[in-house]
Amino acid sequence: MAVRGLIRGVLLLCLWSGPGTRLFADELFEVYYPPSSQPGELVLGVTYTIWIPEGNAPLRGIIVHQHGCGTGACRGGATAAYDLHWQALARKWHCALLGPSYHQQDSENCRLWCDPRNGSDRTFLRGLEDLARISQRPELTEVPWCLWGHSGGGFWASLMQTLHPERIVAIWFRSGTAIEAWEKGEIPRPEVPEAAFRIPMMVNPGAKEREDARFRGAWTGAERMFAFYRAKNAPIGMMLDPRSGHECGDSRYVAIPFFEACLSLRLPAPGEADKSLKAIDVGAGWLAPYLSGEARPAQEYRDDSLKATWLPSPGVAQLWSQYVKTGEVSDLAPPPAPTGVTLVSEGNGVRVEWTAEADFETGLAGFVILRDGTEIARVPDKPIGRFGKGLFQSMSYHDTPEKPLPRMRYLDTTGGQSAETRYEVQAINSLGVRSTVSEAAGRGSRP
Repeated sequence: MAVRGLIRGVLLLCLWSGPGTRLFADELFEVYYPPSSQPGELVLGVTYTIWIPEGNAPLRGIIVHQHGCGTGACRGGATAAYDLHWQALARKWHCALLGPSYHQQDSENCRLWCDPRNGSDRTFLRGLEDLARISQRPELTEVPWCLWGHSGGGFWASLMQTLHPERIVAIWFRSGTAIEAWEKGEIPRPEVPEAAFRIPMMVNPGAKEREDARFRGAWTGAERMFAFYRAKNAPIGMMLDPRSGHECGDSRYVAIPFFEACLSLRLPAPGEADKSLKAIDVGAGWLAPYLSGEARPAQEYRDDSLKATWLPSPGVAQLWSQYVKTGEVSDLAPPPAPTGVTLVSEGNGVRVEWTAEADFETGLAGFVILRDGTEIARVPDKPIGRFGKGLFQSMSYHDTPEKPLPRMRYLDTTGGQSAETRYEVQAINSLGVRSTVSEAAGRGSRP
């Protein structure tokens, strides 16, 4: 095993040959396990990177962002812990954000890792133990998990919930579950404990998968998973993504609020003696027609409730109703304003640097740079949105930031600055809503 502890600026030099995201006073740690030839152990290598928010209070949970199958997905998973939007969720609930990255080639069978009984469960738990040790956060071995999985990552999560139902707050299955594989006899059928039917879950296929020869199984698997669990009154929903195929699209704009609602319902209060997760009252949730329509409180739902999508809160119900129709959500609230604006002379210009957090609901699309109250630039100039909305951290097929990760900085080479020149920065969320302006920084500022 190779272990690295990465803290603040050091991590940028250790991990990236190009620019990296500025990470405030937060910490990242990484462990790597090579392939094992021992029976029952993982035959593929894996790297776990974990982001821990600032503050010394005990962590309350771990948000696991698990990539799918193949070389591209594994590489995409390597940046999951650096995602500013998922970090906003983790920070709000004082949780760690974990991004596994398996070292699987396209020629290798994905089920060597995405079936956790083939060794990835054991390595995952070992990884938490080692990360707890090097980060000096012993609670990492005990706190509960939110599991987000794409494709093979959803396959993995659907089997993990049969192994560790008492540890799981909620699960989001983006275009992947294992249920069809075990129903067809392709993998051993797991024993599904009663506790697994009490975990809030959402299956989330893309509409284009329905007629896609390669990915149709993601659609039929979602249908089967939903029907199997909902028939037992499990708190599970189905969210069709009307715009996407197997890529993750903009599903994070509902997935993150879904986890927020489930964390609110299930986490014990800080300092509470009983550390077990709180039970979900399915009847206190909201229900909606299977694929689209308006949600309403479960007690007011008049159709067959065991065929209806279950939703944990009125807020998530509203977002779900919007998303299944348009593939978008609406939120006009402004994002948080940037902080810590500093100026540094660089060559024939002035380098402006700042820090910012992503808007919890709608992410972070970029920044407006103001000089003496007038806009002089945007960072980035034009956000790239190949697989969803254009964001400051350009989004990959796998719901992870593309490399190289951008830094929060801008070099003003237009000249004409004086001792009285002031710079300010505004954040822009994914809907184009601007924050208030940051505090101004003058030429006398220092980083």
